[in-house]
Amino acid sequence: MKNNIYLIYGSDSFLIELELKKIIGNTDPINIVKYNLDNNLINEVIDDAVTISLFSQSKTIIVKNSNIFTTRKNDLEQDSKKLESYLVNSNPDTIIIFVVEVEKIDERKKVCKLMKKYGTIIKVETPKNLTKFITDSLGEYKITPSNVNLLIERVGNNLSILNQEIIKLKNYKDDDYNITEDDILEVTSKNIQPDMYYFIDCIVNRNLDKALELYNELLIFNEEPIAIIALLANKFRMMYQSKILLQKGYTINDISTTLNSHPYPIKLAIEKGRAYSRELLLTYVEKLADLDFNIKSGLIDKELGLELFILSI
Repeated sequence: MKNNIYLIYGSDSFLIELELKKIIGNTDPINIVKYNLDNNLINEVIDDAVTISLFSQSKTIIVKNSNIFTTRKNDLEQDSKKLESYLVNSNPDTIIIFVVEVEKIDERKKVCKLMKKYGTIIKVETPKNLTKFITDSLGEYKITPSNVNLLIERVGNNLSILNQEIIKLKNYKDDDYNITEDDILEVTSKNIQPDMYYFIDCIVNRNLDKALELYNELLIFNEEPIAIIALLANKFRMMYQSKILLQKGYTINDISTTLNSHPYPIKLAIEKGRAYSRELLLTYVEKLADLDFNIKSGLIDKELGLELFILSI
């Protein structure tokens, strides 16, 4: 029989919060205790779990940054032995929900094996199909495929931000259930990412004068070159992978499924990739990886390094 102990993990904080709310339900906030394993020892959590609540028969404990289940380390050194013992013999009146934002937990660890046996492990996964996420979130509100693409292009693919913008659209439309292009342009907040994507498109299109102009603007707004390098690498990698798969006879939908991406950016990657050979795309991916390493190793200034890469396109 499973105990009242949960581990929620995944890379998307929005989906993690949804799962957390499902478990908590209508629990009175006075009966909820929160810990963070960057600031609290796991032994403090267990001591609280076995202590009788002053306010009700049961209580719920939420434990954020539960890296004790992963290969990562918390700011505080954590000893899992007391937790391992508790998993085997837990307090039935206490619900513990461990939360950690990671792609994978370390299933080799004894604490993970015991959690799997005695508790409940919930992995939240980002939807492969953003279109479905948007249409499901809109419910009875109607939206065309082209306007779905516009919404993604304008807002980005962060689920939390997308959800906020969808709520704004629904409130704006009220009882008019047809979402139009004008609605999206009027109501939604343009994310900084589309500006970043325009900058990246200028690089990909070899519009280097405009790219350097935008690069300087991004630096003024404290955009981090390392983050820009990661986005650039993702762009060139998607172009490279899409080109290879397309040459193997894959359709856009096939490529979308294989690369776990929405079809729209895949379509753009294929179009942009026509101007490059496979070899050159791979070269850029490798050069960006080297640049990332050299910056982090202190071998080159990050702002200068990225500027030199832009000029080399």
